[in-house]
Amino acid sequence: MPVIQRETSVGAGVTTQNIFDGSAYEFARTRQVVSIGIGAQATGSFVSIQSGADVVAEEFAPAILTRFPIIPDEMYYNDVMEMGDRLRVTVRNPTAAAIVHRAIAQISMVT
Repeated sequence: MPVIQRETSVGAGVTTQNIFDGSAYEFARTRQVVSIGIGAQATGSFVSIQSGADVVAEEFAPAILTRFPIIPDEMYYNDVMEMGDRLRVTVRNPTAAAIVHRAIAQISMVT
């Protein structure tokens, strides 16, 4: 089962358009189910999740974690992706300091 695991520091006043940008699994190769967990080291940031045309989660405040989300307990966001769909996790940090975000996407191919 493929997994994307990223730790990204989002600077003060910065929006990172896709923390999974450049991953081999950013674009779905076949029909697949994706489960996502994300956490931030401090309060104040916002995350939104899209899977192709599907809005999986509108902008929300992520859980405050000093570690990666636990599989499967903290994989709160799920969607079925069709071939060619792009997985996009946007992080917005309006605070005055950088915030580290840790995200995992676990991918299951549907046959």
